[in-house]
Amino acid sequence: MNHYETNLDKNKANYVPLTPLTFLKRAREIYPNYEAIIYEDRKYTWNEVYKRAVKFANALSKIGIKKGDTVSFLAFNTPEIFEAHYSVPMVGAVLNTINIRLDANTISYILDHSDAKVLVVDRQLHVEVKKALKTLDKKITIIDIDDKNADQSKLEKIGDLEYESFLNTGDENFDWHMPEDEWQAISLSYTSGTTGNPKGVVYHHRGAYLMSTGSSVAWNMPNRLNFLTVVPMFHCNGWCYPWTVPMLNGRTICLRNIDIKKIFELIDKYEVTHFGGAPIVLNMITGAPESDKKKLKQKVYVLTAGAPPPSIIFKKMRALGFEVMHVYGLTETYGHVTQCAWNDEWNNFDEEKQNEIKARQGVRYPNTEGVVVLDPETMKEVPKDGKTIGEIMIRGNVVMKGYFKDKEATDKAMKDGWFHSGDLAVMHPDGYVKIQDRSKDIIISGGENISSIEIENTLSKHPSVSIAAVVAKPDEKWGEVPCAFIEMVKDKPVSEKELIDFCKETLAGFKVPKKVVFCELPKTSTGKIQKFELRKQV
Repeated sequence: MNHYETNLDKNKANYVPLTPLTFLKRAREIYPNYEAIIYEDRKYTWNEVYKRAVKFANALSKIGIKKGDTVSFLAFNTPEIFEAHYSVPMVGAVLNTINIRLDANTISYILDHSDAKVLVVDRQLHVEVKKALKTLDKKITIIDIDDKNADQSKLEKIGDLEYESFLNTGDENFDWHMPEDEWQAISLSYTSGTTGNPKGVVYHHRGAYLMSTGSSVAWNMPNRLNFLTVVPMFHCNGWCYPWTVPMLNGRTICLRNIDIKKIFELIDKYEVTHFGGAPIVLNMITGAPESDKKKLKQKVYVLTAGAPPPSIIFKKMRALGFEVMHVYGLTETYGHVTQCAWNDEWNNFDEEKQNEIKARQGVRYPNTEGVVVLDPETMKEVPKDGKTIGEIMIRGNVVMKGYFKDKEATDKAMKDGWFHSGDLAVMHPDGYVKIQDRSKDIIISGGENISSIEIENTLSKHPSVSIAAVVAKPDEKWGEVPCAFIEMVKDKPVSEKELIDFCKETLAGFKVPKKVVFCELPKTSTGKIQKFELRKQV
């Protein structure tokens, strides 16, 4: 008999399902009168945020929303979408945040595929949403967000209900319940597929809780921090920070649109300490005109993810007073699951070497059980030589439940007990991962594998290059050759020959771009370069 398994059972006293809903409840109980959310002239304390979330949850309950129902949000970074991270799961429903830049057909597909019962939508998005609703073959409840800070010329009524008045039909004393099972779904996020329909990624309460606690440890986040919402809250639930920040009694400062001048103003006014952003946003910050910038009063900590950052961006951001840490993850992993954790011995390296290290994807978060680079054919680890390419595989409690209503895709993604990321990388001798490319972005020229990221990193060091993207261009002799697309720094012209010669200084001949195209690069709402659009051009 094993005495450790006898009369030592789970009970309500010693086992409670993990859920981030406890973070808001605790913040309200301990810090009721502290500022929680700031958005323009609107300010809410924790007591007010809690009451608003409970009232909205009760209002949803009154119209029949229950456990397992989907509630969709198409919203900018405003208090409404923050509150939804609590109000929707308070009734056991699942929060589906939708990318605000999607076209009508994709919005319609998501609303249909997700079985959405309610859509909460900002009136500024009326054009595409109205088109989407016309093609939707079912009736759903539409609740408008009427934001006076929106572009009033673009506002138009969409639904019969309005957020504030609907919220006020709820009771602040509503008896809501924590989930009975931590494996219960809390949110549904659709990946931005480049071909075919997007896939619905399902998160559970346990993963959302562990991502929140893990993020605070990995980033050394202090209590009472001031967090600026640059990352859209529709993207991986804002990297789960709407759940993390309340745990730390932090203030969330909402940023409706990416506006660099506004970012500097909010940092200055509210003493912002932390924010996350894709490399494209960091590039916009460092490249902004001096008239838009403000001198920082204190160091501001920044996470960057969403695309591999060029090493030069760390130098540029540091010069302005920002300390950037590179992290990596996917929608399927609740956001970031690796970090470029810093070792003090690297302080002795020159600045360029330090920046090259910072551009690595790094090592696993404390809430991630496994991040490895495997040969996808043999499922064996590749040598830690910084050269042999394999696929990043992930295992842990912050891997999605699976793809919504898609068993085949789920089984494929989770094959052999690892989540297959599709990102090709090398493992350095010190155990740090460095992405070489997405599997679909690797360039194979004359039998040689070429990392488009390596070429982009080189091009980004040229003073005239603002953003670089490299894709494979078909070639009769070599099969494929690198083709570079460049956004130039304003008032710093450069020629194709100059950039090719610049690459020749440090890159092997077969890696040098054979063609350079100057244009504005197509981007997603989260700042990722849409390489599939560039591939169409070549």
